Amino acid sequence: MNYTTSEAREALEKVKKEIARAFIGQEELVHQLLVTLLAGGHILVEGVPGLGKTLLVRCAAKALGGDSRRIQFTPDLMPSDVTGSVILDTSTGNFITKKGPVFTNILIADEINRSPAKTQASLFEAMQEYQVSLDGVSHSLPRPFMVMATENPFEHEGTYPLPDAQKDRFLMKALMTYPPAAEEKLMVEQVLSGETGAELTVSAVNTVMNPEDFTAIQNLVSSMHCDNAVIDYAVRLCTATRSSPVLECGAGPRGSLSLIRCARAKALLEGRDFIIPDDVKALAVPVLAHRLTLSAEGELEGLTENNIVESILSAVEAPRK
Repeated sequence: MNYTTSEAREALEKVKKEIARAFIGQEELVHQLLVTLLAGGHILVEGVPGLGKTLLVRCAAKALGGDSRRIQFTPDLMPSDVTGSVILDTSTGNFITKKGPVFTNILIADEINRSPAKTQASLFEAMQEYQVSLDGVSHSLPRPFMVMATENPFEHEGTYPLPDAQKDRFLMKALMTYPPAAEEKLMVEQVLSGETGAELTVSAVNTVMNPEDFTAIQNLVSSMHCDNAVIDYAVRLCTATRSSPVLECGAGPRGSLSLIRCARAKALLEGRDFIIPDDVKALAVPVLAHRLTLSAEGELEGLTENNIVESILSAVEAPRK
């Protein structure tokens, strides 16, 4: 199906409504999730335990249709538990390929930072090349393919920091905060009424899209016009991170590209077929902050990556036309 901008927005509004059937509030987080998926990327959702991170990604997976699988990352999880392996069939004497759970449309990587770096690295090829190599043979992943990962803050016991190469492969990092009192009350009321069980059920969510339709909307996003002045603005923002004295490492070219990809998706969600500088500005923190590495000086000053991106936004002039 070929979508127009208005038809695509209408279809995505239905996805939002389905997610809201089980996942209450956090509208900005849901918006960021859809932006990432429309841009054909992967999203990392960080928050303390018990906020509903897994519920959110399960709701999105069901609403969008297609196949979805979940991996609970643990300290003893092996790379082959993610990608699969080649094993010997003793009955025939032949080697057979046993594909892992990564061969799906939507992979839910739950608490990804509870596994060590070697297991986290098993997703590198899948997230970047959309393929998995098993015993020297490359196997293509289904399309669309996306990773929705959740993580607990690194300060929590039993977690491992994600490698920089892993973080850079996530198009966006969204932060999940405590809900307002009114939303929390509504959650409790739903649990007590049996509409949403404590076991994080997504039974109330209906599938309103299929992989083919979703891919068509992604193609619409990728064909959206982008003015050279807006591209220049995105590049200048990323370049500014590389010269910051409080950063040991700034955002690479993937950061500039990610800003434009996400800005296109944001424009579509708002019913536009063109992007404006405000789209880039609104997404700069979730798209760039996780790609930065603080220097020792920055840590001593008590700065955060978010603070730095915000200061760069204030310093770099946006195009006015």
